[in-house]
Amino acid sequence: MFALVGAAEAASTLDLLRLAPPGWGAGLLWGLWNSVMISLGAFGLGLVLGTGGAFGKLYGGPVLRDLLAVYTTVVRAVPELVLILILYYAVTDAVNQILLSFGYARIQISGLAAGIAVLGVVQGAYATEVLRGAIQAVPAGQIEAARAMGMSPGLLARRVTLPLMLSNALPGLGNLWLIATKDTALLAVVGFAELTQATRQAAGATKAYFTFFMAAGLLYLILSIGSGWLFAMAERRARRGQPEVRG
Repeated sequence: MFALVGAAEAASTLDLLRLAPPGWGAGLLWGLWNSVMISLGAFGLGLVLGTGGAFGKLYGGPVLRDLLAVYTTVVRAVPELVLILILYYAVTDAVNQILLSFGYARIQISGLAAGIAVLGVVQGAYATEVLRGAIQAVPAGQIEAARAMGMSPGLLARRVTLPLMLSNALPGLGNLWLIATKDTALLAVVGFAELTQATRQAAGATKAYFTFFMAAGLLYLILSIGSGWLFAMAERRARRGQPEVRG
């Protein structure tokens, strides 16, 4: 009797997670795809901002260093959820007000672009400090030798600094990637259809909260494990020829 009831419940759960209607599996996978796309865009934008911020903090003038210090301090001090609300609503409204004052029509920023921009700004502040520490770990003798050969600052960064700092930066960048994948869940508060929002919709419609949130947790876990494996491979490749570091 109990076995039959358990089998019926399991079948009902599987029906809810099927890809075809009335299952919600396709919606969860689409939400996961949106989360990955936002994470990739935000991580890439964060790398660009972080690289510029790290070099600016190390080699820029006093004004630039002070501005970057304010940027990294404020972003790291304010919770990500508050930053998302400020950047998503306040900045969008400010841009539209400026456009209206010049006689232009309002613009509607897509959820994907807004999510990438907001999380990219957050990622950039953390990436600045990760990359700054990695650059400082590059042996000074290597940089001095490159300068003695007459390398320009751009060539020095491309040929010496960036390749040598990569192995030191990858562990921290791996952590930032995982943070980016989890921070996409915060975009649910602005209604963007990433994985958490899709899960909430499915659970609210079916009242099967345990089933759908466990499924979402499993998808996040698979994404994290796969990402960790890829970053570990990249770190091993970047450390080829270097002395092995044992914990």
